[in-house]
Amino acid sequence: MLQQILYAGLMVAIAIAIFIGYFWGANWLLDRMLVTAPAMGQAASTRRDRLRTRIRPWLFIAPALIFLTVYLVYPVFETLRLSLFDRLGQNFVWFRNYEWAFGDPVFWQSALNNLGWLLIVPALCVAFGLLVAVLADRVWWGGVAKTLIFMPMAISFVGASVIWRFVYAYRAEDQDQIGILNAIVTAFGGEPQAWLQIPFLNSFLLMVILIWIQTGFAMVILSAALRGIPQETIEAARIDGANEVQIFFTIMIPQIAGTILVVWTTITIIVLKVFDIVYAMTNGEFDTQVLANLMYRWTFISGDTGRGSAIAIILMIAVLPVMIWNIRRARMAEATH
Repeated sequence: MLQQILYAGLMVAIAIAIFIGYFWGANWLLDRMLVTAPAMGQAASTRRDRLRTRIRPWLFIAPALIFLTVYLVYPVFETLRLSLFDRLGQNFVWFRNYEWAFGDPVFWQSALNNLGWLLIVPALCVAFGLLVAVLADRVWWGGVAKTLIFMPMAISFVGASVIWRFVYAYRAEDQDQIGILNAIVTAFGGEPQAWLQIPFLNSFLLMVILIWIQTGFAMVILSAALRGIPQETIEAARIDGANEVQIFFTIMIPQIAGTILVVWTTITIIVLKVFDIVYAMTNGEFDTQVLANLMYRWTFISGDTGRGSAIAIILMIAVLPVMIWNIRRARMAEATH
């Protein structure tokens, strides 16, 4: 363990040294290539100064652009290409992989499961996040509550899945139940259940994990938005006789509607790409399959890059409208400010 920690620290130090060396060297090289001197004249010196000013920001973003091109842009086009070829990527088959996907019942079952995630997870995350954001400011221990609710955000999806496997763990009736849920059920005289093997209910139990993680994110963003509501508006409503419920639905919600939509769409994008939780908990068994998990199975287990790539492209197309809408709304918000 110590050796692994030291190795990781060494790699981080080397990476930092490389980037510091790159930025220093790139700036030094730029200054030497576009050096100005009195003998060049005022006009030439001004042009070189302006050229350096234009080039210098690109030196800083060049590594990010290279990494994005290699690890994001290129894989998209390569995946699109593979989706038009056979399982080994050798023979061009046009749109046959997409025809298979839309005619495959497992694909539609996975898409239906994704739809269930889309309808339930963002709604409950926003609802719980908004509820906590409103109520936490009304009690003295609200800061502690917010901290505890936000803490799951620091846990990876796989780590959270391992934790919740113990919550849903099942053992035979003649054995002690180590799962919290079954322990509660048996304490009240019920029979232990293999929760992750019960169709539909198991999908909802997997959704609970993502809700547990993302509620903290929704709470933080919505809490900041609520603090931006002018108190004069709320006090005026109270003077006019409005109760707290009326103030919440007629004043608070409309004023933070934009923030709610941003949080909703952000969580929607996460839900569309959900993979880790399903893979770690059930691996798509017992009718819990989602599109990302199905894509993984076809690509890396069955070895059919054509069908796996087709599913990946369909999933990307499903995500794009939400991302475009989110970006356009962010730009509109920046323009208004």
